[in-house]
Amino acid sequence: MNSAYRKNFIKSYKKQLMTVALSWMGCFVLFLFAYILVLAPQNKTKNAVEQKLAKAKQGHQSAIKATQEETRNESKREIEQLKDKLDNYIIGFEDAAGLTFDISRIASDAKISTFSIRNKQSRVSNIGDCEHIGENQFDISFTASFEQFTTFLNALERHKPVVFVDEFTMSRSAQDKSGTGNRVSMSVAVFVRK
Repeated sequence: MNSAYRKNFIKSYKKQLMTVALSWMGCFVLFLFAYILVLAPQNKTKNAVEQKLAKAKQGHQSAIKATQEETRNESKREIEQLKDKLDNYIIGFEDAAGLTFDISRIASDAKISTFSIRNKQSRVSNIGDCEHIGENQFDISFTASFEQFTTFLNALERHKPVVFVDEFTMSRSAQDKSGTGNRVSMSVAVFVRK
């Protein structure tokens, strides 16, 4: 009896063990399905909310920093430095008329003869998508030696605001074999604040 009892006990035990294992397996599959269906999207939402919170904290820190006097003063200094740099390249609209006199003075200092300068257009032309900056173009013609030309060109490049040379042509006169009477035509441009 002992052996029959043991066989029944083992069968019963195996059956119960199998039932428990299948129950646990079913619960595991159910919990896995619930996790995928419910908790995984919540984790994604949680991560997105944490990222938004981090950005909000960063914005808050920037706002606190911006309210500090030292930061405002530093920003003002930086803006002034940028304005000074901008003045190296852009001339004010009211100062644009005086630019022709500056260029004429540079030509006179370079001892250039038969100098003439004229505006290409009667008004400042637009540049692409720029709302506050335009371009003023000039045609310059003169007679000079190569050395006088390079002196004049160098002075134009150093002028404040910068005068951009778009193109130039230089031709030697057939009558002048010495090279002192080269005919030069230049197209230059400057940026003008509207």
